[in-house]
Amino acid sequence: MTIAQQVAMSEEELYEFLGTHQTAVMSVDVESGPYAVPITYRFDPETETFYFRLVYPRRSEKRQFISDVPDCWLVAYSEDSPLYQSVIAKGQPEEIQPDEITPEHVEQLGQTDRPLFEMWSFSRADVDIRLYQMETAELSGRRIEVDNA
Repeated sequence: MTIAQQVAMSEEELYEFLGTHQTAVMSVDVESGPYAVPITYRFDPETETFYFRLVYPRRSEKRQFISDVPDCWLVAYSEDSPLYQSVIAKGQPEEIQPDEITPEHVEQLGQTDRPLFEMWSFSRADVDIRLYQMETAELSGRRIEVDNA
């Protein structure tokens, strides 16, 4: 029989998880239903702020769903049997305008990994890269340990 124990993550566990994992799925609620895209992020535990970038190809539907979004959810997770973990953060992303970039923004965004799913099949000249920050309005996490006893 498989027994699973689910527990809420402590603040320390949340911060550690978000600091060691840098990929998440960003979801927004639009009229036609949820819209989700994978992102890489950097999390600052001192301010509970996420930093990330979105890449918009010329004909990207992302533009119509992400602009003027009142709220979004970031879901970061890992599956390493027998331990399963997930963190959900809710907030409102704010675009960082080029003339507003600070050394703090450069430091935070510079520490973000860029995995293979951010490699594009089109020319870099055909993409628009926008920078964002999101202060966390809600943050929660769960850890599930499965005991195959």
